[in-house]
Amino acid sequence: MTTRTERPGYPALVLMMLLIVYTFNFLDRQILGILAKPIQAGLDLNDAQFGAIGGTAFAILYSVLGVPLALAADRWGKTRVIAGSLVVWSGFTALCGTATGFWQLFFYRLGVGVGEAGGAAPSYALIADYFPVDRRARAVGIYSMGIPIGLGAGVLLGAYIAKYINWQAAFIVMGVAGILVAPVFLWLVRDRYPPTVAIKGAPSPFLVVPLLMKKPAYWLLSISAGCSSMAGYGLALWAPKIIAVQFGWTAPAQLTNVGWFMGGLLLIGGSVGIFLGGVVSDRLGKIDRGWYPRVPAIAWLITAPMFIIGFRTGNPMLAWFILLIPNALNTLWLGPIITAVQHLAPSEMRAGTSGTFLFINNLLGLGLGPLLMGTLSVALKAQYGDQSLGIAAMAGVCLYLVAALLAFLAIKPLKRGWVEAAD
Repeated sequence: MTTRTERPGYPALVLMMLLIVYTFNFLDRQILGILAKPIQAGLDLNDAQFGAIGGTAFAILYSVLGVPLALAADRWGKTRVIAGSLVVWSGFTALCGTATGFWQLFFYRLGVGVGEAGGAAPSYALIADYFPVDRRARAVGIYSMGIPIGLGAGVLLGAYIAKYINWQAAFIVMGVAGILVAPVFLWLVRDRYPPTVAIKGAPSPFLVVPLLMKKPAYWLLSISAGCSSMAGYGLALWAPKIIAVQFGWTAPAQLTNVGWFMGGLLLIGGSVGIFLGGVVSDRLGKIDRGWYPRVPAIAWLITAPMFIIGFRTGNPMLAWFILLIPNALNTLWLGPIITAVQHLAPSEMRAGTSGTFLFINNLLGLGLGPLLMGTLSVALKAQYGDQSLGIAAMAGVCLYLVAALLAFLAIKPLKRGWVEAAD
């Protein structure tokens, strides 16, 4: 008798549900960016404080707990960890709507980070369980579309709810919606392999870190992605405010203008980039494993100058079309880099490998990116006024060039360290 997990269409259902959960993951992150102005005004926060809330508060426990929760998923079940994490981060998102000061909002964002720490790494591992290696980067790419969908929906929904109700309601609505999705996910999605089977005869998961430490490709790819994420997460938090200043959309009634501008960029550009990254890398990766880091490296070289040109363009329509290009290219790395990292360790260590990769990526990207841009903006405020944040962002996007260099350097060691999956 065919079990549910062996049915032909079941992997697609699993991928769809993981995509929905991941969409809530980034929807709950991005909503903070579009609400920057009313939150800063309501709670009297400067750019450095808001950068700490938007990045550092989230990243502190998100990065640290990602590894143990990923290892727990390998032992106790990936779907349980994912569903439980969704409930926790959605609950704290709703609590953000009740914050009355800096430290209270900082604490609630810590809680959001705790929840989201258990979402991505087990999801990557579950995808690897259900999809063969020649379709894996494409599947990761489809899953990663939760990023642009969540980011786009976050700025649009957040803008409209804040405009017609208030910013507090935006957090509460998004949080409650995520909690309602969790039991549906747990009902529909099953682990392909029971945890006891998945680790039977496998090395201890605590061997993951010592194994990866010996592989130069792992460090080059992790730090490369981290540099990209420093720029990317910084822009995700601050771009709505930069765009509002750039085009004079600073009045509360104009918040929806920013929402449509950013929502279109993030949804269209991000979706195209992530999907193409997975498809192109899967095809070229069959010929040469080196294309997994080479494709993102080429994209990052183009991304940095295009962002600078877009942020210096005064016409909204022209700026939108220019910024569409880097918004596609800066997300293209997700499918190929994550697939490559998972092949630097044996199959039974997939979740642990993903967790350690995400630890480095998020500690750099989330922990430093928004905070550094905000701090640099504060330092430049006296000289450049409202333009200081835009200048800080243009300095930040130069990190894409560092990411490209490190990815090129990872090509040869990746080929040497590649581990073929048992499946």
